[in-house]
Formats: sequence, structure tokens, C-alpha cells
Amino acid sequence: MNNIIIKDLSLTYGEKQILEKINLGIEQNKITAIIGPSGCGKSSLLRCVNRLNDLLPESKIKGQIIFDGKDIYAPNVDVVEIRRKIGMIFQRPNPFPKSIYDNVAYGLRINGVRDKGKISDIVEKSLRDSGLWKEIKDRLHSTAMELSGGQQQRLCIARALTIEPEVILMDEPCSALDPASTFKIEELMVKLKEQYTVIIVTHNMQQAARVSDTTGFLYLGKLIEYGNTKELFIKPKEKLTENYISGNFG
Repeated sequence: MNNIIIKDLSLTYGEKQILEKINLGIEQNKITAIIGPSGCGKSSLLRCVNRLNDLLPESKIKGQIIFDGKDIYAPNVDVVEIRRKIGMIFQRPNPFPKSIYDNVAYGLRINGVRDKGKISDIVEKSLRDSGLWKEIKDRLHSTAMELSGGQQQRLCIARALTIEPEVILMDEPCSALDPASTFKIEELMVKLKEQYTVIIVTHNMQQAARVSDTTGFLYLGKLIEYGNTKELFIKPKEKLTENYISGNFG
């Protein structure tokens, strides 16, 4: 079942065409990977899905993104609610200069949750779901800035989980991490899809092959191929895809 349907999506920044008539369906409780060379529009596509491109004054979008049966770009849509339901994990971990506990509780507090017991329960659950609880449970009130890069990234995932999104977007979440931390994040992605729909942008084709169920290959703002990950990597339908994943590219 498709959780998100993208129809004829085009994006421009000023005069520059970034995405051109993208069409794809994102399956619920699956991991979808978006691959392609630098500058092909991968991160821009991700930012369209929770309307972060709205923050760029020169951006213009045409087409539709249907989420939960509604076009998220319709005039009467609550953008704050869209961003609550579609969380974003960025390329570099961005913890706040607060305690580990306060980082995770932040989203709850700004959404009006005041019950300390409820906050503590949700903080613990989110840290467990992000695979971080056992490592930091005895130092919840220490600064988050002392955590390793991989731990900070899982903390940011925990922070996103507290407000119960339906979809988690990950923009190169492992690019700044060492192999051991990358392995933990990949394990976490596979676990998260039991409860969430996950879309990941990655330069790492091995990562896409390891963790994703479906993969889309973008090139110069166009979706060249989209389908089952194993089939796309073993027997791509398009010559351009074959050249990219085999390294005969550029």
C-alpha cells in the first residue's frame, strides 16, 4: 500500500530546474532509497516531501504529493502538521546544546505536553526505539554534545520519534559517521520500518542495496528508474542505471 504518491512533481529554484515531472509511490512500512550523483536533486526531492523547500523563497513547485489521501501542497494544508507527521533526519547530527533528556523532550514540550511522567515515558520509549537507551540511560542529564557522532544521530532520530511521525526522511544520515556507527544506523532503519515509512537519500549504493526495499535512481532531476531494490541492482531496466551502479559513469 502506498503511503505517499508523488505525481508530476517539478521543482525550480529561480530559473534553475531541479526536478522534472517525478512520479513514484512510496510504500508504507518499507524503506525507499533515492540514489544518484551529486546535484541530481535527491535531497531536494526529500525536502519536497515535508515542504522544507517552502523555506527557500525562490523555490516553485508544480505537481502533487499525496499523503494520507490529501495533497500536502493544497492551499488549506497545515504545514506544521505535515512536518510533524513527516519527520526529517539531516546529514549531520544537530543536537541542541541541552541535556540528552531535554533534547528528546523538546518536541513534546513545544507541542504543549506538560505531564512530567508522560514526558519521561515517551523519552525512554523513543530512546529505546532509537537503540540508544542502554548506552545513555545513566547519563540522561549530561549534555548531548558529549555523545559520539553516531550517538548524536540516533539521538536526533529519538527526538523525531517523540512526536509520533508516520514517515521518517533521512538525508545522507551516515555520511559523517564511521563504519561501526553506520552499521548501527542501518540496523535501526530496518527496525524502524516496522512502525514507520522510511525514505533515505544516500550516495552509498551498498547501503541502499543493504537496507532498502525499493530504490529510485535520479539523474539531472529526472527519475530514470524506480523499483524493487534487488531487481534494480541485479538487472536494471535502463542503461543509464546500469552504468551508474557499475561505476561506468561520468
